Amino acid sequence: MEFELSKKQQELRDNLNQLGRFVIRPMSLQMDREHQVPATFLQQFVSMANSMRSDDDLAAAFGEGKKEPPSLDKPSFTNRTSLIGAEELAWADASVLLCLPGPGLGGPPIRATGTAEQKQKYFGMIHDADKRGELAWGAYGLTEPSAGSDVSGIQSTCRKDGKHWVINGRKCYITNGARALWVVIFASVDLNKGRAGHRAFVVEKGTTGFSVGKIEDKLGLRASETAELVLEDCRVPEENLLGGEDAYLTKSTGFQTAMKTFDATRPLVASMALGIGRAAYEHARDAVKDRYMIGRPIARYHALVERLAKMHRRLEAARMLTYRAAYMADVGQPNAKEASMSKAAAAQAAVKACVEAIEICGAEGTISKEDALLEKWFRDIKVYDIFEGTGQVQRVVISKRIFSDLKSF
Repeated sequence: MEFELSKKQQELRDNLNQLGRFVIRPMSLQMDREHQVPATFLQQFVSMANSMRSDDDLAAAFGEGKKEPPSLDKPSFTNRTSLIGAEELAWADASVLLCLPGPGLGGPPIRATGTAEQKQKYFGMIHDADKRGELAWGAYGLTEPSAGSDVSGIQSTCRKDGKHWVINGRKCYITNGARALWVVIFASVDLNKGRAGHRAFVVEKGTTGFSVGKIEDKLGLRASETAELVLEDCRVPEENLLGGEDAYLTKSTGFQTAMKTFDATRPLVASMALGIGRAAYEHARDAVKDRYMIGRPIARYHALVERLAKMHRRLEAARMLTYRAAYMADVGQPNAKEASMSKAAAAQAAVKACVEAIEICGAEGTISKEDALLEKWFRDIKVYDIFEGTGQVQRVVISKRIFSDLKSF
């Protein structure tokens, strides 16, 4: 595996770092207080991203372009490049990354399972809005009050009624759920069938029976929108069944769609956690350098440096796991175990980095004031050990993958 970044990747990292340092961070605490990212900034960011996007990128977004899957001989660099961008933006303010217009978490399941017509329609809706200068989002609706990390436990139901599907259920903690043009919704045709009964649908905003419940008031990531979605006899056209009827005849396509999404997004979430953890580590490192190297007892200085060294080691080790998971996806290799390993390691390393930074900085780290970013990062980081599958669930996935190879046990 090659660890050197390409010239384009280095430029992306450096440009986003400068954007984060001089534009995003100065307004980070205001966004946190006001619970929103300014629409003007999002418009400018989208315009900048579009100017850097090639025709090949656009074709890939619509499920077109290269038909050959990635391989060792012909690897993709999409996943690894996404990690670089995600870490830098999270280093600046993770809420901004979650708020960026686009298909969001709804994109991977449509790319993985959707028909050509579905890809054209739903990615096209985002693209057309973009051309009109409008902000547009997609979303991913899996989590429920009684099921999230345990995907097999979802209680939302669906039944066929003529040329429509009727969906009933309630989804919670859906990122950008209230403003999304469409949401990928998971439901079951038969709760007794477990994962075999799962179906995935694209439900469009304004569909009869589809409404937004409450908008969550959260501990962290307060500038990002997290919504409850309610489906009450929601009638969805049969062509909105993700992948079409035939996709569900012989296998658990709905459940597999959810799992494929996690395999793609867990390394991305891990890189976001690393961005926050790195920010906290650098803040504590600079505080020690500025205040403890001169005029403090040598023994205390060495104790603090040892703590910083442990923080740095954990973050670097987690980054290598995360890049490995993305690399495997880029060469077309199954990465479910590695994706869970990266998420579990990165979230823990970043949470510990934020806790250590708070303790090293003392009272300064816990007081909320105009420039108190460390206190904000401390609030933001905890959810990274929860969403996209809790740390406990990641360890279950890892252990299952390990023992699946031990046929004699």
